[in-house]
Amino acid sequence: MSKDQSISALAGLPASEVEPSGRLSVEGEIGFVGLGHMGIAMAANLIAAGHRVIAYVRRPDQMEKLGALGLEPTMDLSSLFDCEVVVSMLPDDAAVRYVVLGREGDGVKGLAAGLKRGAIHLSMSTISAATASRLAAEHARYGQGYVAAPVFGNPDAAKARQLFVVAAGPSTDVERCLPMLDSLGQRTFVVGPDPSHANLIKLLGNMMTATTLEVLGEVVAVALKRGLEPKPFIDIMTSTMFGGRAHKIYGDKIVRKSYAPGFVLPLVLKDVRLALAEAEIAGAPMPSVNVVRDRLITGIARGYADLDWSALGLIAAEEAGLQFNLPRSVN
Repeated sequence: MSKDQSISALAGLPASEVEPSGRLSVEGEIGFVGLGHMGIAMAANLIAAGHRVIAYVRRPDQMEKLGALGLEPTMDLSSLFDCEVVVSMLPDDAAVRYVVLGREGDGVKGLAAGLKRGAIHLSMSTISAATASRLAAEHARYGQGYVAAPVFGNPDAAKARQLFVVAAGPSTDVERCLPMLDSLGQRTFVVGPDPSHANLIKLLGNMMTATTLEVLGEVVAVALKRGLEPKPFIDIMTSTMFGGRAHKIYGDKIVRKSYAPGFVLPLVLKDVRLALAEAEIAGAPMPSVNVVRDRLITGIARGYADLDWSALGLIAAEEAGLQFNLPRSVN
């Protein structure tokens, strides 16, 4: 499938095939909220695609850096209220709710009350299904669109426009956002009109990766304790029965003891807790995810909060009695 037709359905979920000629491109200003490692890379790609991007930041020390990238930084959220689309890439539910709903006691007006009718909030954060539904309803109350479009991929993938995007929302609003999403990722999966479904898919997908990392860490620890060099073992497994991206990428990282920050442990724990909450609502136990939750809590307690989730391999090794000398600057 070509880049211009990178709209797919996930098995069993509704999707729409939209021809490139039928897309409504975003021609006005784009607002961006959430300029962390992922957000900066994504906003820079929107600039490269020819968009004018107004970036909301909360710290004055970020202004010069963002300006040098071609963004138009502001510390006033209301500067985004005239934008046609506002993208959010924030760390958790509370941050997204604050940006959208504001805080009455502080007199802070959020995006819902401030955006013009017909504008779209493109929420690319990993948040709960319940929050996605609440925000969609709030934007609809003000005559605005809401599209959930969480992504699979790390900051390096964001820089290279190699993210996988899962999008859901009213079909007209999703269609308007598709050219933007093409500027941010390699493929977009459109999974229907309910924004909460996109966030549920993202959470469940992250649990599949997290449990994969846990198992990789466990088997590498066994190999090491039995005197078996783990690299050939991982090479065999990823060349035969386990050739997926997660096994290849993170198997190599765990073998190399590479824990450089990408998806840091507290954010992984946040997603694990959200996924377990979704499972509890559904009445569907996820015992393997409970194991990962406990490992993450252990790792954070040991001072590994700034490490990537590949550090699940480190935690598994330590639980097996192995000791690693980590460099001061983890690579």
